[in-house]
Amino acid sequence: MLEVIATSVRDVIAAEQSGADRIELITGMLEGGLTPSYGLIEAAIQATTLPIQVMIRPHSYSFCYDRLDVAAMIADIRIVQQLGAAGVVFGALTQDRRPDVEVVARLLEAAEGLSVTFHRAFDEVRDVQEALDELDKFKQIDRILTSGGKPNVLDAIQEMKQLVAWSHKTSIQILAGSGLTIESLPTFVAETGVQEVHFGRGVRMNGDPLGSIDHIAIQQIKQHRYESIKTDV
Repeated sequence: MLEVIATSVRDVIAAEQSGADRIELITGMLEGGLTPSYGLIEAAIQATTLPIQVMIRPHSYSFCYDRLDVAAMIADIRIVQQLGAAGVVFGALTQDRRPDVEVVARLLEAAEGLSVTFHRAFDEVRDVQEALDELDKFKQIDRILTSGGKPNVLDAIQEMKQLVAWSHKTSIQILAGSGLTIESLPTFVAETGVQEVHFGRGVRMNGDPLGSIDHIAIQQIKQHRYESIKTDV
């Protein structure tokens, strides 16, 4: 499963034409992703048949949210649902770096019926196994986007392998992102066992996070997948 970050309708169309399986729609790429405008969300949904996961993140100051932040996030989720997106992407932590289960529960209540990704706030938790167990209590959460607690997921091979093993005892899928490259992907997947990967700058021209989608890069990633399937068979 290849998820590609999009920040415009042009990105969405290019990602679909190149063979992506799912879109994470954001704005503020350099800030790690923020909630896109309602107009962009609507236009993106109308431009593709791919499932779109919309980022719900009101600011980039931290992953700790007060009541005003939460109210804004709930309002955004409700609009996203009305516009017809497949899902939402969010995360929330307490000051002591644990999943903020109270905030998560409120957001999930608003997100009923949507696919939910808990984003890379997960990489800042104090104990990943504890956090995974806490999040598994919420059966609405489909996946966790993570780089294994490291800035670059390629530096967290063993951590990702362990996370994938733990996840098999849960209903949560591990979505690997941050630092993946076309060249590293086959070995990374073989060593960690991840089934879903997330690409941003890795599928943009010259690796520029603000560059345009690189059609060839996405096609090469998909080709790796088909070759892997053929080998397994």
